[in-house]
Amino acid sequence: MTRKLFIHASNIHQGGGLTLLNALLAVLPKGTQSVLSLHERVVLPDAVSSKNLVRRTPPSIVGRLFSEIWLRRKVEKDDVLLCLGNLPPLFKTRGCAIVFVQNRYLVDEVELDSTSFRTWFRLFSERFWLHWRIANADVLVVQTPSMKRSLAALTKGRVPIHIMPFVANPAGYARKTAVSAGSGAKEIDFVYVASGDPHKNHRRLIEAWCLLAEEGLFPSLTLTLDNGNFLELCAWVMQQAKEHGLRIDNTSVVAHDKVVELYGRAAALIYPSTMESFGLPLIEARQAGLAILASELDYVRDVVDPEQTFDPESAISIARAVKRFIGKESPPSALQDAATFLAYVLKSHK
Repeated sequence: MTRKLFIHASNIHQGGGLTLLNALLAVLPKGTQSVLSLHERVVLPDAVSSKNLVRRTPPSIVGRLFSEIWLRRKVEKDDVLLCLGNLPPLFKTRGCAIVFVQNRYLVDEVELDSTSFRTWFRLFSERFWLHWRIANADVLVVQTPSMKRSLAALTKGRVPIHIMPFVANPAGYARKTAVSAGSGAKEIDFVYVASGDPHKNHRRLIEAWCLLAEEGLFPSLTLTLDNGNFLELCAWVMQQAKEHGLRIDNTSVVAHDKVVELYGRAAALIYPSTMESFGLPLIEARQAGLAILASELDYVRDVVDPEQTFDPESAISIARAVKRFIGKESPPSALQDAATFLAYVLKSHK
């Protein structure tokens, strides 16, 4: 019987997950029969759809259930099942099930109160699925050491965990890059490529830009927020920009080729996210030769050494990192000796 490769990605249709899925589909092995279980919105090149068996899944609970039943029936003993959507098979399959986990919301005990009910319900359901059916995976694959530590705490040794970071094209990547301080002669000073999810921390970033404006500093910032999905956040950002005179532009970029073009116009990537499984824009920024200002968190240091770091929970810390980068660092406090302090105290009480 011919060994088959099943790629199960029925819940992937946008963002970084789609970028990685497309990268894998572009390099499917010629000597192995590939079977693709995909979201109905994913557009396939003719070369992929004509050479492989493709099953489409509608975005519904019933559709997902039938997709899982289909996998249980079709995957044979010698087959390899690669699950790209963070979740193990709902039913134990006869083949080797390898699960690629890249959503930290499903692994860490992250509060979901700030999300919409729809998002809360989806994340709660998927978190339960992962915890409940994790033993159906034969191997778990993550992209960073910090993600492995988080997942290991969940699995308690029941399933092997391997680190295998990958991107569409690793050319040009380095932890460090030769960049000069300052924003340089670029059209955009800073760019932040991210969705509007709460952990992406846009509000704290804009608060930092407001603090910079109070000091007479107005670096330009380009965002990639989807106006359709994050209307309230987009409206708030534009309101702050108007009130404080901020140089903020939201391109609402979605297509990956447009994002790459955006990197070419920017001097630096600023990345205040509080939680990531990988942080693909950090890799892409390095490949594009950008300087990076990012949160001082493990997920960042897993993949790059930023030019500047900050506490993502502090707008002051973010603003100070920007000032250091553009060469506008505040002078140190003028320290006085004890005698001067006492003289001040006595004088103030006369």
